[in-house]
Amino acid sequence: MMSFSFFVARRFFQNIGKDTRQASNPTITIATAGVAIGLLVMIVSVSVILGFKSEITKKIEGFGSHIEILDINAITAPDGFPVQADSSFLRTLRDYDLVKSVDRIVQKMGIFKTQNDFMGVVLKGLPSNYDTTFMAQNLVEGRLPDLKTENGNEILISSQQANQLNLKTGDRVFAYFFEESIKMRRFTISGIYQSNMGMFDKNIVITNLSTIERLNHWDENRASLIEIRLNNFADIDRAMPDIQKICNQQNLIQASPARQPLSIKEHYAHVFAWLDLLDFNLIVILILMIIVSGFTMISGLFILILERTSTIGILKALGATNTGVRHIFLYFSGLITLRGLLIGDILAFLVLFIQKYWGVVHLDPATYYVETVPIEISLFAIALINIVTLILTTLALVAPSYMISRIQPAKAIRFE
Repeated sequence: MMSFSFFVARRFFQNIGKDTRQASNPTITIATAGVAIGLLVMIVSVSVILGFKSEITKKIEGFGSHIEILDINAITAPDGFPVQADSSFLRTLRDYDLVKSVDRIVQKMGIFKTQNDFMGVVLKGLPSNYDTTFMAQNLVEGRLPDLKTENGNEILISSQQANQLNLKTGDRVFAYFFEESIKMRRFTISGIYQSNMGMFDKNIVITNLSTIERLNHWDENRASLIEIRLNNFADIDRAMPDIQKICNQQNLIQASPARQPLSIKEHYAHVFAWLDLLDFNLIVILILMIIVSGFTMISGLFILILERTSTIGILKALGATNTGVRHIFLYFSGLITLRGLLIGDILAFLVLFIQKYWGVVHLDPATYYVETVPIEISLFAIALINIVTLILTTLALVAPSYMISRIQPAKAIRFE
């Protein structure tokens, strides 16, 4: 059964704008706009930051893995510090319940030389069963190299490398490798990728595993690193101690102490530190927008009470309690807030869909790692923002509503 307070509040709300002489009409419009704009900014901010974190994390995962097992010295010299990667060790890792896949990776540092320029690169040899979904999604020209051909010489280079060396799909390029003597090999460019991650696009060249094995003179039991992909990114913190324990046990058995696990968060700590900073900025934005929404509603409530002082006096004279009258205005303010939230949601979804599917706002990929502002729509996050905004805005109105208790019926009825 509908309460008396809510019934009166709903009648007030239904009559908004019908009497153009009421001073509260523009105030209500401003309060509604304040809530709507605040909600719009909060939803867009959350969606953009979630988009940034998702897109950049996917790019790092695509070039690496959730956990890498390597000799720490191999970070600067991937072909100089191999780790033991025998089948028994790999099988032990694959048997761990959080692991999705385990891949043996072999890398080689070299120099690409053309007639007019040269640049240092890291050739990354991938096994034939490697998941190349990410590479395919970032392919801008040509095709992926054939990873199954043992004597293949196909490579996948980045658009940054192609532009600097003036290369295109189908071209051949000479690579030089420096050991005890200089080795030279000619590769054919099968395709070009672009991830907009400078740390990868500048250096990484993709080819098949057997090619790099021969260049390093390694057998199938050695690797530059072992990539471990987990079922979920969130499993990293849980899996790291267990992977460390597996490595320690196998290191003792096989006398190979160099193998150490390194998580993606540790390897690319500077990128994740930047993403964590975005979280702090988001918190500041949410707090400011909720404060703005609260103040606009508080000022609106004061004007509503002032304009309806005579109505308050009549209600009290008819027997309404201070609590009941307070509830009327709290319900009235709540309905105004709900209308503001609805308008804010509609505007937010409109902005998000335009950016998500048309990418109208562009960024400098050299700085932000993406060409357009990324959007990830989380219905849970949007619902939570709506609920929290409604609750906090309503709570902010409780204290100001007590001014109703100071209104005396006899004076209020004569109030104009």
